[in-house]
Amino acid sequence: MPCALTSNIALGCMDSVGGLKRIYVTELENKATLTKAAGVITAFTLATTKRFWVYDFEKQNAELTEKINTSNENGTVFYEGELKVSLNKRDVAKRNELALLAVNRLLIIALDRNGIYWLIGEENGATLMPSTSVSGKAMGDRNGYELVFGSMESTQFAEVTAALIPTLIVPAT
Repeated sequence: MPCALTSNIALGCMDSVGGLKRIYVTELENKATLTKAAGVITAFTLATTKRFWVYDFEKQNAELTEKINTSNENGTVFYEGELKVSLNKRDVAKRNELALLAVNRLLIIALDRNGIYWLIGEENGATLMPSTSVSGKAMGDRNGYELVFGSMESTQFAEVTAALIPTLIVPAT
């Protein structure tokens, strides 16, 4: 049987946490090469002069969800990713960058609070979904952006080897 299960899943230690630390964003078309084995990206290069851009945000202001979709009727499986990020303080520089995000298919790497990097949009790209720019009513309310990115892929998010990140955030030569 080609779909035989292969391992146990143990309960494990209670040593993980939720949340994201930062995200890295580039256009899908910038991907040059990507090597993946057993769900881990071990080599990744971008086109000449291209790079991932670093987006920082306050703690507890981002989450990453992956939904597993199956259809018994059609015999299919696919995965929907959703990344939610809140950026504080509305300003023209962010506004202009968000306008560029809205018109692109993106590759996004999300660094979670366990130190693991996850690639979103590997094949089809991630896109900016309905998002908001908000200035709350009270002085203590958020003034900023609430972004939602979505992806739909035939495979789950892959882990990006941490050692690759420094070379992905400087312009490729």
